[in-house]
Amino acid sequence: MLLASQPTADGYLTLAASQAVSLNTTQLGISLVLSLAVLIFLVTVVKLHPFVSLLGAALVVGIGSGYGPVATLTSFTGEFGSTMGSVGILIGLGAMIGKVLMDTGATDQVVNTLVAKSKPATIPWIMALIGALIGLPMFFEVGLVILVPVIILVARRTKLPLMRVAIPTLAGLSIMHACVPPHPGPLAALSQFKQTGNVGLTMMFGIPFALITLVVVGPAFSRLASRWVPIQAPADFVAKSEQAGKEETRLPSFGLSVCCILLPAVLMLLTSIFEIAVPGFKDRTDGLAQTINFIGNPVMALAIALIVSMLVLKAASGISWKTVNDSLGASLPAVAGILLIVGAGGGFKGVLVSTGIGKIIGTFVEHSNISIFLLGWVIAVFVRIATGSATVSILTTAGILSNAMTMMHAGSTATTLLVIAIGAGSIFLSHLNDAGFWLIKEYFGLSVGETLKTWSVLECLLSVVVLVLVMIASIFVPITA
Repeated sequence: MLLASQPTADGYLTLAASQAVSLNTTQLGISLVLSLAVLIFLVTVVKLHPFVSLLGAALVVGIGSGYGPVATLTSFTGEFGSTMGSVGILIGLGAMIGKVLMDTGATDQVVNTLVAKSKPATIPWIMALIGALIGLPMFFEVGLVILVPVIILVARRTKLPLMRVAIPTLAGLSIMHACVPPHPGPLAALSQFKQTGNVGLTMMFGIPFALITLVVVGPAFSRLASRWVPIQAPADFVAKSEQAGKEETRLPSFGLSVCCILLPAVLMLLTSIFEIAVPGFKDRTDGLAQTINFIGNPVMALAIALIVSMLVLKAASGISWKTVNDSLGASLPAVAGILLIVGAGGGFKGVLVSTGIGKIIGTFVEHSNISIFLLGWVIAVFVRIATGSATVSILTTAGILSNAMTMMHAGSTATTLLVIAIGAGSIFLSHLNDAGFWLIKEYFGLSVGETLKTWSVLECLLSVVVLVLVMIASIFVPITA
C-alpha cells in the first residue's frame, strides 16, 4: 500500500522511503489546476464519458506532479475498489427499490391520491410534496420520467399554467437528489470521508434542509416562473397520458405505498437517533444495540426495505413474483454508468491524497479565514458549471477537501454539513451542458431561453438557500469532534 506523502521544511513533499520521488508544492498545485482543466475539456468539449475523463484527470495530476505513472494507477485502482465497496451496493439497492415501487404501482397510488384530494390553490404545494416523496428513494431521471405525465395531466385538469405545477415538482425531485442519501451524489461524497461520514446523520440534516428549501423556493418561484413563461401543458402529450391513465390497474393502498417509500429512511435514521440520545451506543455489544446498529446500517436498511417492498407490494398489487423479481434486474443497467463514475471519482480522490495535494489544501484552509463549507460550495459550483455533471462536481470537490477535513479533525456533524454544502453547489445553474437541462426542455416543449428562465433559475435558488441553511447551522456546530 502506498503511503501518503509528508511535508518537509524545504517546501517539498517526499513519498515513503521506497519511493525516490520528491514532489514540489508548486508543481503539485499546477498539476491540480491542469487536471481540472483536462477533466472539464474532456467532459464538455470532447464529450467523453465522465468515467474515462476522471481516469484521464487522475493520470494528469499523478504523472504531472512527479508521483509516477505506475504509482498513480495503483492509487487510482485501489481507491476505486474501496469506493465501490462502500457505495456501489447502496446505489444498486436504491435503484432496485425505486423500480419495484414504480412497477407495482406504489408511486402511481401516492400521486393519484394526493392530487385527487387537492384543490387548485393547493396543487403547487401538493406537487412539491409528491416530488419530494418520489425523489426520496429514486434517482432524479427516474422520478422525472414517472412524474412528467402526471405534471402535464394535472396542469390540464386544473387549468393551471404548466410552470405552476412543474416547478414545485421539479424542486422536490432536485433537492432530494442533491442533499439526501441514498442518492449517488451524497453517498459518493460521504465515501470520501470514511472516518466521519454518516449516512443517517446526513439524512437527519439533509431532509429538514431539503424540505425548508422546498417550502421557501418551490411554490413561490412557480408564481414568478409562470409569469415569465406563461404556457399551458402540451395537448398531444396529455392525450397519451390520459389514455394510459384509463387502464384499469390494481394499485397498493396509499398508506402502504408511503410506508414502503419511507422505510429505508426510517431505518437509517433510527441508528443515528440512538447514537445521539445514548453516547457510545454505536460501540455497545448488547443485543438491543447490535440489533439497532444492524438494521440501521445503510446496506441492511436498503436490503430490508427492498425485501419488504417486494413482498407486501406484490401481494397488494396482485402481480406475479416473476414480474417483481424481473424489476430488480431491469433497474441495474440504468445505474451501471453511475457506478463507474462514482468509482472513478473515488480513484481521482485517491491520487489527490497520495500525491499530497490534499495536505496542501488542508493547510491552506486551516490557516485561512475561509469557511470550509463555503469553499466546498464554491468549488462544487465551479465544477458543475464547467462540466454540467452534478455527480462529477460532488466527487471532485469531496476528493479535493477530504484531506482538509482530516487535518482539521472534523467531526461527523461538520462532515455532514460539508457534504450537504457540496451537494447544493453541485446543482447550481443547470444549463446547456447538462443532460437534465435538455430533458426538461424537451418534455415540456420549452425553448432554450424558457428553460434557462425557469429550470436553470430554480436550480440556482435551491442551491443558494441550502447553502444559507448550512452556514446558519455551522454557527452552532463545532468543526472538530
